[in-house]
Amino acid sequence: MNLTPDHIVLWQWGFVHLNATILFTWILMILLTVSSWLATRKLDAGELPRSRWQNALEVLAEFVRGQIRGICAQRADDFLPFIGTLFFFIATSNLMEIVPGWHPPTGSLSTTAALAICVAVAVPVFGIMRQGVGGYIRHYLSPSVFLAPIRLLSEVTRTVALAVRLFGNIMSGSIIVGLLLAIAPLFVPLLMQILGMVIGLIQAYIFSILGMVYIAAAVQSQRGQEGS
Repeated sequence: MNLTPDHIVLWQWGFVHLNATILFTWILMILLTVSSWLATRKLDAGELPRSRWQNALEVLAEFVRGQIRGICAQRADDFLPFIGTLFFFIATSNLMEIVPGWHPPTGSLSTTAALAICVAVAVPVFGIMRQGVGGYIRHYLSPSVFLAPIRLLSEVTRTVALAVRLFGNIMSGSIIVGLLLAIAPLFVPLLMQILGMVIGLIQAYIFSILGMVYIAAAVQSQRGQEGS
């Protein structure tokens, strides 16, 4: 049994190789891009959705927008493309595990680390966009300059925690289902796959919400200091 899709090498030439993580990541990106284009190609601003796909996409987008507004009400739509992409990528990757032969990219530590790094980069980017460079740097130095190393260390550790949490949950779920398929009757693995889909959605939600919490803290930190 392969613990992660990184271990499934599909093609290799010298030191260059193509593993399942890379292949299924690109398949997932193409699938999401094409699906989004097909669902929205006839949708104009101000018009009501015309199809079930557009209705479904609108409902999902409103759900994500509502969660963002619950965390950071100020110009929440600015964060929707980034947080929404995180959620849809992780959720779709996990849900498609029911497809035979599918290896979710989120079962690879390299993928979850890349997603966590995206969040780590987005935090200062959004913070600087809202506060300016000086305002964002000041929150590292307040109330004391000696807290700056601790703040930097906390950002590194939370990035690692984001990556490892998602990777661990997806990998462990895949291993359990694989073991049950080998030793148990049909219905037990089926129930475990359903449970795995639910857990996958929960993990997508948690990852996206935590990313938004970190961004909101960076965006609102300076305003909080000015209002205190």
